[in-house]
Amino acid sequence: MGMTDSEWAVMEVLWAEGPCTLGQVVQALSATKGWSRNTVYTYLNRMGAKGLVRVDHEQKAPYSAGVSREECRRAERKDLLSRVYGGSAGDLVAAFLQESTITPQERDRLRKLLDEMEV
Repeated sequence: MGMTDSEWAVMEVLWAEGPCTLGQVVQALSATKGWSRNTVYTYLNRMGAKGLVRVDHEQKAPYSAGVSREECRRAERKDLLSRVYGGSAGDLVAAFLQESTITPQERDRLRKLLDEMEV
């Protein structure tokens, strides 16, 4: 899937708002991105061609998410794991744990997950 940061921004609007008009997407993104109506329109149509956005001009709100947030997250995790960590989930988790602090509750949750996996 490999979405850009800009594509993520568009998708966040569609996931949060549901089906939208072009104006609604423009309004949501103009404050944070400063994008013009033409820029948003171009993104929506390009993302429609990729299957990320569903475009149905017969609807009052023609733009909606073509994929779920979880599908995108899963694809990004898979890409990161493969590209950066050579497919090693253990190396990925170890790197995150070495570079950040987790709460005791998060630690217990991780232990439970590992125990359930019988690793």
